[in-house]
Amino acid sequence: QVSLVESGGGLVQPGGSLRLSCVTSGFAFFNTDMSWFRQAPGKSREVITSIDSNGRQRFYEFAVKGRFTISRDNAKNTVYLQMNNLTVEDTAVYYCNTGWRGDFPSNSWGQGAQVTVSS
Repeated sequence: QVSLVESGGGLVQPGGSLRLSCVTSGFAFFNTDMSWFRQAPGKSREVITSIDSNGRQRFYEFAVKGRFTISRDNAKNTVYLQMNNLTVEDTAVYYCNTGWRGDFPSNSWGQGAQVTVSS
């Protein structure tokens, strides 16, 4: 059974930073590409960044490129999202899931991490 548990969200002022974590279990994490998604109020869920299984290749959606960094620790079955220079447009629930650029995510979505950017 795939398990994805996101944490690290919160309320931050514009220009601030947050680091999200996603602890996984139930699948071969070391051999699986991973992605972060987000869903803003009233919008569909979208993939924003991906990392391949060994951490050598990364994809960033245009809106987050240069501000967000995805990383992973295969020994801890955990993927991270460092978010810098946050703007109000980054307010959303953030989710991790398997796959590259949103392809074939597992059906086991976690509860997500709420990120609210507000002054």
